[in-house]
Amino acid sequence: MLKTLLQAKLHRVRVTEADLDYEGSCGIDELLLEASGIGEFQYLEIYNVNNGERFATYAIRAPRGSGTISLNGAAARKAMVGDLLILCAYSQYSEAELGSYRPVVVLVDEHNRPKPRALQGGARP
Repeated sequence: MLKTLLQAKLHRVRVTEADLDYEGSCGIDELLLEASGIGEFQYLEIYNVNNGERFATYAIRAPRGSGTISLNGAAARKAMVGDLLILCAYSQYSEAELGSYRPVVVLVDEHNRPKPRALQGGARP
C-alpha cells in the first residue's frame, strides 16, 4: 500500500508577481526548487496565510536567485503580491520507505531566499 505524505514545503514565501493572462502555474525561484526537491511541473497545493485560500497548480522554474514566487492564470486571483504562502508538494511512499521518510521544509528570509538548512526543522541532512 502507498501512503501520500508531504514531500516538501516552502514555508511562508512571499508572492512577488501575479499574472492573470499567463496560462497557469506557480513560478518558483530555481534555488528554492533545488533546496526543496520540488520538480518543475510537479503538482502543488498552495495555502495563502493572508486570506485562507487553498488551491492547487503546478510548479515552473523562475530565474535562479530572483526570489520569484509568481502566481499565474487563475491562481493569480487567489493571492495578491506581498501575500505569504505555504507551497506543498506531496508524494506517495511505500511502507518500506516510511522508515527513513522525512519531509523537506525550506524556510525563507524576507527576500524568498532559503535559510541555512541547519535552521530548518524537519529538513533532511
